[in-house]
Amino acid sequence: MTKARGKKEHEYVIARITVKGRRFEILVNPELAFRFREGEKIPIENVLVGDYVYKDVRRGLKASPEELREIFGTDNLYKIAEEIIKKGELQLTTEQRRALLEAKKKQIINYIARSAVDPRTNTPIPPSRIEKAIEEARVAIDLYKSVEEQVPHIIKAISRLLPIKLARALLQVHIPSAIAARCYQQVMKLGDIRKTQWLADGSLIVELEIPAGMQNEVIDKLNAITKGNVSVKVLSVG
Repeated sequence: MTKARGKKEHEYVIARITVKGRRFEILVNPELAFRFREGEKIPIENVLVGDYVYKDVRRGLKASPEELREIFGTDNLYKIAEEIIKKGELQLTTEQRRALLEAKKKQIINYIARSAVDPRTNTPIPPSRIEKAIEEARVAIDLYKSVEEQVPHIIKAISRLLPIKLARALLQVHIPSAIAARCYQQVMKLGDIRKTQWLADGSLIVELEIPAGMQNEVIDKLNAITKGNVSVKVLSVG
């Protein structure tokens, strides 16, 4: 196999795409490539291992600039690499795949925990209960589908074992006049603002919409920002 920049073989994998019946390959750092594919802002030059687009990495066959321009509309390595990583496939080892699947599973569990509630009580569900339900329902996690794409069918699968629904919560936050102006900007960042009202006494009322599973987290943050000088009321969950 073609060596790249003196790297050990386990430090890189092949990213591959087939366009119009033609295969193109690049060498990439597996973890960085996966994170880049997931939307993380990582410089593409850090993801790449090597300086070429290949037709066959293992045989050392490089694609010509003419072929690249014909297929990708450019022979710019970085632009082509972005397309291959985002739209192609990563040739991961079993160990790499297992580690990335576990990381994706944790992302999904955290997303559901922040976005869902028990419909009987409208209260957040601990991540450990969500994880247990996913395991019991034997839900298959797709490494290459986004968290948002997978959550609806996962919710449907685990709802047979665990009362759960995706929901939004509307909080009414009342901050006293002594600290309202100082806390205003921080509070605005905690969710989607539905209403802001400055009262005659200088205090502030904000209606804040958040993922329902984040109620406890947001209330804790409000208490930290105001040092406990805040009144929070849950107006609705649905």
